[in-house]
Amino acid sequence: MAIRSDTRTPADVVTTLRQGIGRVSTEVIEEIQARIPEYARPSDEAYIKVIRMAVEQAIYGFLDRIENPDAAWDPEPFRMIGRGEAAEGRNLEPLQTALRLGARVGWRRLTEIAEPLGLSPQSLYDLGEAIFVYLDQLADAAAEGFDEAKAHAAGEIERRRTRLLDLLLSRPPAGQEAIADLAKAAGWRLPKTVACVALGDQHGAYRRPALPPDVLTGLERAHPCLLVPDPRGQGQAMDVALRGLKAAIGPAVPLASASTSLRWASEALELSTRGVLPRGLLRCADHMATLVVFKDEELVDALAETRLAPLAHLRPTQQDRLAETLLAWLRHGRGAGEVAARLHVHPQTVRYRLRQLEELYGDQLADPDIRFELEIVLRARQALGGTT
Repeated sequence: MAIRSDTRTPADVVTTLRQGIGRVSTEVIEEIQARIPEYARPSDEAYIKVIRMAVEQAIYGFLDRIENPDAAWDPEPFRMIGRGEAAEGRNLEPLQTALRLGARVGWRRLTEIAEPLGLSPQSLYDLGEAIFVYLDQLADAAAEGFDEAKAHAAGEIERRRTRLLDLLLSRPPAGQEAIADLAKAAGWRLPKTVACVALGDQHGAYRRPALPPDVLTGLERAHPCLLVPDPRGQGQAMDVALRGLKAAIGPAVPLASASTSLRWASEALELSTRGVLPRGLLRCADHMATLVVFKDEELVDALAETRLAPLAHLRPTQQDRLAETLLAWLRHGRGAGEVAARLHVHPQTVRYRLRQLEELYGDQLADPDIRFELEIVLRARQALGGTT
């Protein structure tokens, strides 16, 4: 901005102002340290030196612009100040307050020397406007540096947390010392227990959930997953975050067994895809029996071939009715009335089917080991829609 004056040129004004930079800088620093607690370090000479350099740099920059309004301006020094504020863990409010205090001191100094310099009211007004335009530019540059530093720090934290998740899910598990060091660097408190979440519906249809801040995310992995610390205290938050997603929450396990929780969650998700388990949000803890039964399907198939052999010669509809009745009998008791209530049929129908089963299986139904194996294969058959 050009400064108008009836008796002095901008160069003359700048020359006079430059002579008082030391005094003005001292006043600004004293105001800042008196009014802004974050910058009040009177015994820290190195810190005061840094503040003085920043103040003087701002004043020199302002005077250069008065002298040569068309000269290029380098905002990088004030971007660096903004980065420094981020590194100190502050927000931008203290810096913005310091800039306003500096402008106030500068304006006060101008009003003191206006008459000796021969500045007209209009010229003084122009200088005041230039101060506040410059103040906005300094604040914008500092904000850019601050945001850049925050984004970089957030990206670095995210990279460390991604690496931490990789270590926790590695098999065999990484060393505890390495995990502890990386967790500290990532700002992540080591929990006693964790639960992993296997996620489906990736490849374009995937919605990033709004998660608690301590949940480690592996959304870019080939099989997207999450790691939830102290899961028993985060059940409701995770239900909300995962609502509407296809996901399976593994059992709570010690931190060193995180990969086990993920394996169970992945298996539950796969069974859900096949229709064995319900779709939507699953908790492995609610389906452990089914997960155990389907852990080795070839073994279950072999067992089914043996234990369901007495039904093999029957028509499919007969097989289904007798298998359903036998499973209800094994699960809910041996009384025809209770089994009938579970199946919503007449007790006499149940008694007839049970007599058929006794004829087909004979003494096998009295053997507890065989009954246990029958329940396993019949549960598997039921989960698969009666086709085992």
